[in-house]
Amino acid sequence: MNAAPPWRIHGLSVEGYRHRRQGLPCQDACAAAATPSVAVLAVADGAGSRPRSEEGARLAVGLATDHFVRRAEAAVEVRPGEAVHELLRDALRDVSDDFHDRTGADAPDFATTLTVVVLAPGWLGHVSVGDGFVVVRAGTEDGERQFHLLPQAAAASEYSNETVFLTSPDMARWTRTECVLDDGVDGVLLSTDGLAQAMLNRSADGAQSPNTSFADAVFRSLDSAAEDDRDPNLAALLRSDRLTALNADDKTLLRAVRTNPAMSAPHAHQR
Repeated sequence: MNAAPPWRIHGLSVEGYRHRRQGLPCQDACAAAATPSVAVLAVADGAGSRPRSEEGARLAVGLATDHFVRRAEAAVEVRPGEAVHELLRDALRDVSDDFHDRTGADAPDFATTLTVVVLAPGWLGHVSVGDGFVVVRAGTEDGERQFHLLPQAAAASEYSNETVFLTSPDMARWTRTECVLDDGVDGVLLSTDGLAQAMLNRSADGAQSPNTSFADAVFRSLDSAAEDDRDPNLAALLRSDRLTALNADDKTLLRAVRTNPAMSAPHAHQR
């Protein structure tokens, strides 16, 4: 996936151990699109219990890049704050309407989560349907790079194996939007829940935070990759025994790093 400056973007979805063993395709998907002024990144995780979720995930990320780029390009000068939240909600509604128009009465068979990030001059927008997550790299403390987990929507159920899908009737109720204002953000990572155990730490009270060593490694591998070499080791990492032991689901990792990093600020802020 090629992107215009100032962002270098690379992502990959691989089938998990369960699907490899059963000869089933990967039901995750990722996509990115960029113009000279904005970039959009999207990841999706098709519902394993639905017969066409693989197609649903691919359709969702394709529609997301199209609609979010169009909305963001039309409002590139939008002031950060509520206007960004409105833009994100409108673009997600466009995606949902288009998704249902294309899948019709069979839409539930295509059920999928969707996580989207918009990178625009002066702000970062984030919207998520379901259990995908986003980690940003921004600032330093005592010489160490800092990583921040963007806030996630509340769980729709107390049961960890239940989530919200783009086709859920009450999707809007469980959707959360974020607007991040921090010129120091020079790396963004989106993932589906197949990497949650590797990428996120959970404290005794249940609060989650990035696994800094893992996040640092996957960002640095893209920082240092040659322009014509988009980190060929990523697929091997995602299929490694170490990650499979943590989670046997499909795995997706979509990253963006600045090609001309700005001066790092200490923290990321939401509005």
